[in-house]
Amino acid sequence: MKPEFVNMIAEMADPRLDNLAETLENTPPEVSIRLNILKGGECCPVVSLGKERVGWWERGIYLSSRPRFTFDPAVHQGRYYVQDASSMVTAAVARKISDLLDRRPLLWLDACAAPGGKTTAAIDGLPAGSLVVANEYDYARAEVLKENVAKWGYPSTVITRGDTSRFRRLGETFDVVAIDAPCSGEGMMRKDLTAREQWTPALVEECAARQREIIANLWDSLRPGGFLIYSTCTFNCVENELMIDHIRREYGAEPVDLPGLLDLEDLVDNEVSIPGIEPIHALRFIPGRIRGEGLFMAVLRKPGDLPPAAIDISFRRKKEKGKPGKRLSGDKRHTANGPERVSIEDISKACRSWLGENISDDFELLPSEDGIRAFPSMWSGLLPIFLKHLQVISAGVEMAVVKGKDIIPTQHLALSTILSPTAFPKIEISEKAAIEYLSKEAVSLPDNITRGIVMLTYGGFPLGFVKNLGNRSNNLYPKEWRIKSKA
Repeated sequence: MKPEFVNMIAEMADPRLDNLAETLENTPPEVSIRLNILKGGECCPVVSLGKERVGWWERGIYLSSRPRFTFDPAVHQGRYYVQDASSMVTAAVARKISDLLDRRPLLWLDACAAPGGKTTAAIDGLPAGSLVVANEYDYARAEVLKENVAKWGYPSTVITRGDTSRFRRLGETFDVVAIDAPCSGEGMMRKDLTAREQWTPALVEECAARQREIIANLWDSLRPGGFLIYSTCTFNCVENELMIDHIRREYGAEPVDLPGLLDLEDLVDNEVSIPGIEPIHALRFIPGRIRGEGLFMAVLRKPGDLPPAAIDISFRRKKEKGKPGKRLSGDKRHTANGPERVSIEDISKACRSWLGENISDDFELLPSEDGIRAFPSMWSGLLPIFLKHLQVISAGVEMAVVKGKDIIPTQHLALSTILSPTAFPKIEISEKAAIEYLSKEAVSLPDNITRGIVMLTYGGFPLGFVKNLGNRSNNLYPKEWRIKSKA
């Protein structure tokens, strides 16, 4: 550990941090996963490595060893997510906030979302039907976010890319804004050598300035009575308690006694006193005191009252002259990449037939940039606003692309929970064949399989599509998602 870091921890004079430097230097990090119960996560073979459940989220499991996750098809199916146990508290926080708001569907913004761990954790804790908007500034990281959220399978999501200043254009829109702020990364020092090497006191100040900027960009997008969740993976009070005090003084935010609400007093530290400011209620995950990496989280509430009734988005659109996205109906034509055309009626009929019987009416089919998306009907009035003011890279379930006269289902659809289990012929394949498929290699099919689109399954759950041509099959797994290393 750098002497400057050790000195900073000592100067904080917080007895909870007395052994922190030694713990970070000499103890290994825990290995943990969060299960996706909508995809049979409990049945994954990796669960056999489980030692015990994570104390603050019942679907989190500590593993006794670290397997080669890249070569487990189940992780590519979105049946579990490899995540530090501390970060899983996001799911518990989402559940508790939803309880306070009568479990009605919420509009949730994850503002600094890549690679997607906290986004998918929030999904786990939110009521069904909630819409989750996840944003990431960096281009490459935004693509990883898009992939991981798609694999989790939840259909009511919007993935955006860009600076948080874009959200100023939306006005008071979101019920919850979660800011997992870019920080100095002290909480990652146990498992990331880069985090140790790049740390300096100047980095702390630089990160704090960026955090204040992000908060200023996002505060006005939070509805009156809405919740702001602020978190970092660091220990210093400049980026943590002092930042919460800044939000309280600058914006009139009202701190929420979240530790008390979650009944986590025995699991995490929940209050710190700093001269000159009021005590801060927060969750502090400190390695050596809990089984996880460093995390700080506080929840504040914007003054005002959220309407307790069902969702009404009209107030969000009162200044918006845009119209909802164009539905797939009528006699217009959809132009493909070439001279061929396929009718909108054919596209709509095919895609509608792929949706689960009980949920088909809950989604509208709308044109996307290069195909068709299914977007939740209850939130469809917001989509044109997002498309106008944000850089949207995915919205709802990107169901299909049109190539000539062919309507090709996407990997996003294959892994989505809206896909009907009877939509396509299915073939269960071995682990070896699954890895070959995920590596974008050719997959052999039985001779008696119908030509056309075929769903491959592994462990009884969807893995992805191939197109059976009779004498061979085309692997439709996205090239950018493929496993690049060798087993």
